[in-house]
Amino acid sequence: MNTNAFSLRHIGPREADQKQMLNTLGVDSLDQLIYETLPDGIRLKKPLNLDAPMSEHEYLTHIHELSNQNKLFKSYIGLGYHPTILPAVIQRNILENPGWYTAYTPYQAEIAQGRLEALLNFQTMITDLTGMEIANASLLDESTAAAEAMSLLFSVRDRAQKKNGVNKFFVSESVLPQTLALLQSRSNPIGIELVIGDETTFDYNSDFFGAILQYPGKDGLISDIKTFIERANAANIKVAVAADILSLVKLEAPGKFGADVVVGTTQRFGVPMGYGGPHAAYFATKEAYKRDLPGRIIGVTKDMNGNRALRMALQTREQHIKRDKATSNICTAQVLLAVMAGMYAVYHGPKGLEFIANAVHDKASALSEALKTIGFKQKNDTFFDTLNIEADAEKIKAIAEAKEINFFYPHADAVSISINETTSISDLNAIVSVFAEVIKADAAPIETIIGANNIHESLQRKSEFLTTDVFNAHHSETELMRYIKKLERKDLSLNHSMISLGSCTMKLNAASEMLPLSWANWGSIHPFAPIDQVQGYQTMLKALEDQLTEITGFAATSLQPNSGAQGEYAGLMVIKAYHESRGDTHRNICLIPSSAHGTNPASAVMAGMKVVVTKSTAEGNIDVDDLREKAELHKDNLSCLMVTYPSTHGVYESAIKEITQIIHDNGGQVYMDGANMNAQVGLTNPGNIGADVCHLNLHKTFAIPHGGGGPGVGPICVAKQLVPFLPGNPVIKTGGEHAIKAISAAPFGSSLVCLISYGYIKMLGTKGLEDSTKAAILNANYIKNRLQGQFDTLYSGECGRAAHEMIVDCRPFKEHGIEVTDIAKRLMDYGFHAPTVSFPVAGTLMIEPTESESKQEMDRFCDALISIKKEIDSASKDEPNNVLKNAPHTMDMLTASTWDFPYSRETAAFPLEYVRDNKFWPTVRRVDDAFGDRNLICTCAPIEDYM
Repeated sequence: MNTNAFSLRHIGPREADQKQMLNTLGVDSLDQLIYETLPDGIRLKKPLNLDAPMSEHEYLTHIHELSNQNKLFKSYIGLGYHPTILPAVIQRNILENPGWYTAYTPYQAEIAQGRLEALLNFQTMITDLTGMEIANASLLDESTAAAEAMSLLFSVRDRAQKKNGVNKFFVSESVLPQTLALLQSRSNPIGIELVIGDETTFDYNSDFFGAILQYPGKDGLISDIKTFIERANAANIKVAVAADILSLVKLEAPGKFGADVVVGTTQRFGVPMGYGGPHAAYFATKEAYKRDLPGRIIGVTKDMNGNRALRMALQTREQHIKRDKATSNICTAQVLLAVMAGMYAVYHGPKGLEFIANAVHDKASALSEALKTIGFKQKNDTFFDTLNIEADAEKIKAIAEAKEINFFYPHADAVSISINETTSISDLNAIVSVFAEVIKADAAPIETIIGANNIHESLQRKSEFLTTDVFNAHHSETELMRYIKKLERKDLSLNHSMISLGSCTMKLNAASEMLPLSWANWGSIHPFAPIDQVQGYQTMLKALEDQLTEITGFAATSLQPNSGAQGEYAGLMVIKAYHESRGDTHRNICLIPSSAHGTNPASAVMAGMKVVVTKSTAEGNIDVDDLREKAELHKDNLSCLMVTYPSTHGVYESAIKEITQIIHDNGGQVYMDGANMNAQVGLTNPGNIGADVCHLNLHKTFAIPHGGGGPGVGPICVAKQLVPFLPGNPVIKTGGEHAIKAISAAPFGSSLVCLISYGYIKMLGTKGLEDSTKAAILNANYIKNRLQGQFDTLYSGECGRAAHEMIVDCRPFKEHGIEVTDIAKRLMDYGFHAPTVSFPVAGTLMIEPTESESKQEMDRFCDALISIKKEIDSASKDEPNNVLKNAPHTMDMLTASTWDFPYSRETAAFPLEYVRDNKFWPTVRRVDDAFGDRNLICTCAPIEDYM
């Protein structure tokens, strides 16, 4: 047994286990099972051309050597990204802790109360600092949050504005360049006209529905947003403000001035820059707009006993529930990063944040005075952390880079310097020395920092923030460590048991893939650092692009999209640009099967396309005749088909090549949703089946952890004709020859976590990747076989096999009064997170074990479901007081002096013997979603204040 082989550690079933499983399935070999599962016509004819696999030790040596090619210059570039100090207690107990980074999105609230509380803290932090009424948790980056703000303000126009076609949106020229690019990307497809200009000369006319300001501006100047908002409100123009989160400690909250939306990033609250991400953006608005708010809202409600409980509110506000009526396609959020930023505020508290913000401002003020003293003009009369110096940029840059210092150079006669939390007095003197050398001047050293105030009185913060107990009680490391552990114990993660969520691929996130994320040579790099300083990143990212290009059978890859939904949008926008380059501007019809994930139609609408839904057959496949009919009907205007493969129903459709050919014959392109790529890698690929573009969920197939609902990465891989249109960036050159505008803020998206997927592929190699796919298929079919006779599988392939996941039908159990939700909640008592509930078919469970789960764990899971089936059989519609309807059972219930249930405490808590060995206790009973939506509370105030 080669214990150096990473595949041995990654793939769950041992060789002997695999033989037993194959015997159970009635096949002689794994290859026979694959032959019976995968249509032979789409199999790859030769193995993938990838490097030989590395052992874990070899990989860590390699990635360490690569990290040394990144140069750790002092960064004062700013533009929304700053060096930070990540408290070690947060790094060790959250970022590096699988109890936090392997958790799934908190759809099952009863076993996610810890994460939900951490996110409620985040929302409270945001509403306090912004002065708004409601915030979500969270968004992808500041620029996409700004684009979401524009979309929301467009959606909430009043009746007269909609009737009169009011579609102009004012953008201050002081917004960050990457934000402007995102606004340009998102505005045109949905009919918004951007007007970019100086807010001091804006004329507030009725052609405008909204505006966005930067606070402070990209060059550091703090503009008078108070006066602008007052005048805009008087003209019925709604205002969004993109605000630096740390500056809001010293600047008055935009909500106090009447802003309608406030957005930004929480990166500088202790989250590494990571060459662009991942970071948690924030989005805060008025409660009146809660139904239009993108992303997820964490809300307070009560459980069956009337106790306080948390859950995702308003059907989680994932707008793709609305499908083609959605105004946002947001699916994942950056939960792990939001938790870290929220804990940074918990650890420091309001007084600690004031200390940090004051220190940053005071050091920027001291630097301003020192540079003025030696003869330089500092153009910002009011600023927080960023100076705008008149100087010869070329000369400054040459000397600064020789001293390993990076500034931002907006044009030939300007140098921008952003001070941060890590800046010391010696750093300030090093900066002054650069400028002094240019003019051959002697500069007196800065020796002490005295309090300063370069903020106009009218904009200084007067309102309190972070007054609730949680931000004032955990300031020693001991207390914070225990608080984090207390929350962790309330959450079920992969370090406890299998999370078999169909469509979500909760596979192993190996420690060797995760370790480099904590290394400074990867974490401390600014996304706009000069390319010659980031050769380690450039080598890794280019290699990952090449790996993904080879795996998908395409011509090129863009890593920029930082979520699966962003990847969908990027792929559609690239298709749109391709058609337009050929003069086919009229091609706007997007065919989408009825079984598709809800983000598909939402993304199509955001890309300016019209959705036409195609039918599915009774077997769950695309109805080819209906597809052909609609493709031919719309052939003059057909843009594309969006298809998932294997299908969302967990089936390899044998007609897939015929389907892609129909689209091509009628002038369209094929977009493939890569959600199920876990069942393709090494066996087939999108290029082979005739697709033109696919997005990949690196946080699924390629081992980036879910982190409780993010980080995510959703790169797109494209065929040759689409390569010229891959997305660009306004600061760092990326993308194709005719690049579409940016899709995400950073040029390479969430670069830091791309290390995980790079390592995953490096350590598995060609054979390991193929074996992983085969094991995923074996595991799914083994579970399908074990559940046979207890649960009916809705869809199977032509030989009766499942792909990597299956849908089991729970609708017949309604005759016993049992719903699929009851099964999901009862599984918690057995120590398992439920599979995907009621997607894509209501009343079903979609089960995906992944390749990483052992036979022993799958047997425990199957034993649990079979035991639950017996409980269902003994249940009755006439007696709802049963073990399923009352699930989950908490420790409080089990230890109460009274027991008013017609079954034993043992049956409730320990239904099978294995549960005793590793019991997970849900901390609340079943939550009341309806109560929470009627009484929406999204901050840390005690529930007694509202009931």
